[in-house]
Amino acid sequence: MREISVMAIKEAIKEMCISANKELPCDLEKVIRNAKDLESDELPRSIMSDIARNLDAAHDMNIPICQDTGMVVVFAEVGQDLHIVDGNFEDAINEGVRQAYTEGLLRKSIVSDPLTRINTNDNTPAVIHTRIVAGDKIKLIVSPKGFGSENMSKIKMFTPSAGKDDIIDFVLDVVKEAGGNPCPPIVLGIGIGGDFELSAILAKKALCRPISERNQDEDYAKLEEEILKKVNETGIGPQGFGGNVTALAVNIEKGSTHIAGLPVAVNVGCHVTRHSVKIL
Repeated sequence: MREISVMAIKEAIKEMCISANKELPCDLEKVIRNAKDLESDELPRSIMSDIARNLDAAHDMNIPICQDTGMVVVFAEVGQDLHIVDGNFEDAINEGVRQAYTEGLLRKSIVSDPLTRINTNDNTPAVIHTRIVAGDKIKLIVSPKGFGSENMSKIKMFTPSAGKDDIIDFVLDVVKEAGGNPCPPIVLGIGIGGDFELSAILAKKALCRPISERNQDEDYAKLEEEILKKVNETGIGPQGFGGNVTALAVNIEKGSTHIAGLPVAVNVGCHVTRHSVKIL
């Protein structure tokens, strides 16, 4: 059985938190930089140019792309033939987050209690989703999630009588209500199926999929493209000032569900939809 020390996990999480906040995935950055050419009016073209210049400034000055460095979400796929030694797995993840946000001078935004609102001063704890899978490796996905977009997310428990058009209308309602609040152009993660909480997890995980990859199921891939087209037809545009590019991508993840249910969750991501992936 292969062994891995929690120290390696901690260091990986630390590095991933810092890099994810300073560098966008290449496919997302490319779409952002090309988006201004899709705008016909000067204002949205200018806004998209400013967004691209912000990416350049963050790179040149080695600082976060966005001032909201997010709540850290970690998806961990742990091989069942792997033995984690020298400490506790979740403690290692939180220590990596703690060191990243303290030593990396990232904004610390987490409060220990939702009502008393006392800041933990190190951006912990992270939200951790762990699955046991085959093999002897760990796949880590780190997603620092800003709350300007997170606050615009919604879930709806449809009945099985609902169809594709009902789902599209729900997504459009979410986008229209959000308007310019989530700093569009946005990325939409949509979870369809499961139960109440699984649909939301699927939606969050969808935001961690490369935007250049469509759903492997042809029907859902077509639905992604259809929703993207309709969202961009809303005319909300960059930063909510109008234009052709309201969304950069739509990613859907699906799951099995109950015969009496059809949960749909929409997790809104801003144009800084960050994530980092590493296999140990």
